[in-house]
Amino acid sequence: MSELSAAKALKPAYDPASLATGVVHFGPGAFHRAHQAAYFDALAQNDPRWGICGVSLHSTGVRDALAPQDGLYTLAILDEEISYRVIGAMREVLVGPEDIEAVFERMTRPSVSLVTSTVTEKGYCLAPDFSLDLQHPDIVHDLAHPQTPKSFIGYVTEGLRRRRAQGLKPFVLIPCDNLPKNGERLKAAVTVFAGQSDNEFARWIWDQLQCPCTMVDSITPATDDELRTRVQAVVGLEDAWPIQREAFTQWVIEKHVHDGGPDWQSVGVTLTDNVPAYERAKLRLLNGPHSTLAYMGLHRGYESVSEAMKDAELADIVRGLMIEDVVPLLEAPEGLDLIAYCEDILKRFRNPAIVHKLSQIAWDGSQKLPIRILSSLTEALDRGQDIRRLSLPLAAWMRFIRSKALTGDALTDPLATDLIAVGKTCQDNVSDVSRFLAMRSVFPQDLATDTTFITAIEAAYTQLLTREGVFA
Repeated sequence: MSELSAAKALKPAYDPASLATGVVHFGPGAFHRAHQAAYFDALAQNDPRWGICGVSLHSTGVRDALAPQDGLYTLAILDEEISYRVIGAMREVLVGPEDIEAVFERMTRPSVSLVTSTVTEKGYCLAPDFSLDLQHPDIVHDLAHPQTPKSFIGYVTEGLRRRRAQGLKPFVLIPCDNLPKNGERLKAAVTVFAGQSDNEFARWIWDQLQCPCTMVDSITPATDDELRTRVQAVVGLEDAWPIQREAFTQWVIEKHVHDGGPDWQSVGVTLTDNVPAYERAKLRLLNGPHSTLAYMGLHRGYESVSEAMKDAELADIVRGLMIEDVVPLLEAPEGLDLIAYCEDILKRFRNPAIVHKLSQIAWDGSQKLPIRILSSLTEALDRGQDIRRLSLPLAAWMRFIRSKALTGDALTDPLATDLIAVGKTCQDNVSDVSRFLAMRSVFPQDLATDTTFITAIEAAYTQLLTREGVFA
């Protein structure tokens, strides 16, 4: 189809074909199209400079779905009232391996002043200490073949090199993944990558590139056939890849200088000098409990967040983890009541209109848990706080890995091979814990050998083995 519109769906208040490309976005998956693209869509109502060129590093799926629809797709907002909106800001999707030179042509257009990303935590190719992993296979390849990169870091660095050669200013680089200090760490990674071959270029990046830290938030379940059917009934046309999310959405960006940049605040973006406080609150009070619900909920046989929240015992554990264990560790951003924030999150988790699969949240646990749970647990341990409740999601993750190893089901995790190998050696007793704690890519040495932590995680693991209905 060449158009996607209907009386029952809010259509763009502008001609999508009239938008100039001002943004190159890496990782045009569901979250970007539900979140950042919706903000740029709102900007486009008054400013046509912010059309998006999406770049997929691997998959052709988004491009193949949206190209016949002229880049249009339906965003379903699922809350007490359900609404539908056609997004027109995504003007094209390129696939890196097939369109490398086209990607670089977009990145070096004078009209493009923003490069954004949702490539997940693992897409930054960082080591456990958050420095650039120079042994990562994609980084090794890109250092040897910089003009045909595989990694996001490689694309950004080569795009910047070409802009510099053409006398253009750097674009503003805005990462939108759940990575602590994401802007600082991305800029450092790009600088280190560039410095492997050209120290002067690396200094130019360090001096010139703006890479603000960010925090993003909106619960975005994966698209399924039920959503496609519902959208077709409302819109009246078949949409190959509609997107769904809750009504709540938040985008916090560190204040930066961008002459002629978007009017962020006009579309509800928060500009602040204290992104880390927002970031820690979100990562630890939303993402951490999300992972807790995922692994503990799957252990109990639940499929979605809202279903797991109907388990009063599990809901109480999650609430206690948030308010009693994590809130005391956090600095509240100005104007944010952390207890009220927790209660709002719990209400969002209970939203029956959102079917957020626990199996989806459980992806990439080896990358997510150190940020979402271990960061809080380590601080709590240092302060002498009780860590028994914070140990439960880690124990449930270990049981999750063990289950995958037994059933042979695919595990979505960059360490899947190593994790499944560990899972296969487990004996379904407390000795399993030491096998996981030996993984330095997940558990740092000082934590893995701390006797208080070992005792707490062994107790949690034993609880899950022997007291299926009781977690605390």
